[in-house]
Amino acid sequence: MDRSEHASAGRDHSVSSGTTTPRTISYQSAGVDIDAGDRAVEALKPSIKKTVRPEVVGGIGGFAGLFALDTEKYKKPLLASSTDGVGTKLVIAQKLDIHDTVGIDLVAMVVDDLVVCGAEPLFLLDYIATGQVVPEKIADIGAGIADGCRYAGCALIGGEIAEHPGVMKPDDYDISATGVGVVEADQLLGPERVKPGDVAIAMRASGVHSNGFSLVREALFNVGKVDLSTVVPEFGNQRTLGEELMTPTHIYAKDCLELAKECDVHAFAHITGGGLAGNLVRSVPEGLQIEVDRGTWTPNPVFDFVQRTGGIGAEEMERTFNMGVGMVAIVAPDQVDRSLAVLTARHVEAWTIGEVTEGDGRVKLSGDYLTAG
Repeated sequence: MDRSEHASAGRDHSVSSGTTTPRTISYQSAGVDIDAGDRAVEALKPSIKKTVRPEVVGGIGGFAGLFALDTEKYKKPLLASSTDGVGTKLVIAQKLDIHDTVGIDLVAMVVDDLVVCGAEPLFLLDYIATGQVVPEKIADIGAGIADGCRYAGCALIGGEIAEHPGVMKPDDYDISATGVGVVEADQLLGPERVKPGDVAIAMRASGVHSNGFSLVREALFNVGKVDLSTVVPEFGNQRTLGEELMTPTHIYAKDCLELAKECDVHAFAHITGGGLAGNLVRSVPEGLQIEVDRGTWTPNPVFDFVQRTGGIGAEEMERTFNMGVGMVAIVAPDQVDRSLAVLTARHVEAWTIGEVTEGDGRVKLSGDYLTAG
């Protein structure tokens, strides 16, 4: 697994002119520390090994990650792929100097897009870019990515650590990942399977997840002037704003796969940027619509806090945030009770939020959210 931009560093060069003393420069003097990169790779190895699946070929250190797809297991396999990042939630992580959970967010953004079509996540490759490689920080980020892969059941088989001095500040970093999954062609999920009378089942979000943080930061820090160390009573247990915002995104991959295995699931929708309506509509076929009742759930307290503090309109909130719903399953009407039982057994809070009817291909939200208490 190629883990460092430093591998292609080449040789140092000396430049001289006439009789002046030669000035020797190096990659390190230019801002790239090859040794630090190597130490970061070594620090990541124990975490990566915990994600290994039987199909992984070879170890860490190659130019490419290898994965042996079991061609006898599938009749007509379709490979699914997805790429994503964490966005400006990383600004919060950097302010708090907490880096061991954003990797979970990263994996969630990738694998939960894969599972929407019914694909089992197989493996993931990550990319970490930073202004300065600090091995301990990279190890924390990598440990979070590895944790996410374990929760999703996929292997972390490759990655890259890139040091970008002069482009990024020393403490800044960005992360992204690409995942690959597989699904049998005849088990592919999507709007083509959705029928009138189907029921939409919501799965509770763990919080803001990893979308809309530019609006979160504008509302809380620029408008509201709130500090991350502020204890917010609505969050309970003396929980600070920083702790709430850094709550890792729930990974639904295994929950969805188990649900699809046990019940007649027709489609999933991963609720990310664009909100509930903006993502659920991608699972609606032409000629149908989904009617969603807001009165079936109470959004997580963090959404009300962000809205009140920033003075954000209700429509803007709904088009930006998940409002407490992280994933939606669309199931056959006779599968509702069984589906809820499967999710409850997996400790996922779930409830029915709406129904598929004849319509114009839209998602229609009605009613008012339930209030806490």
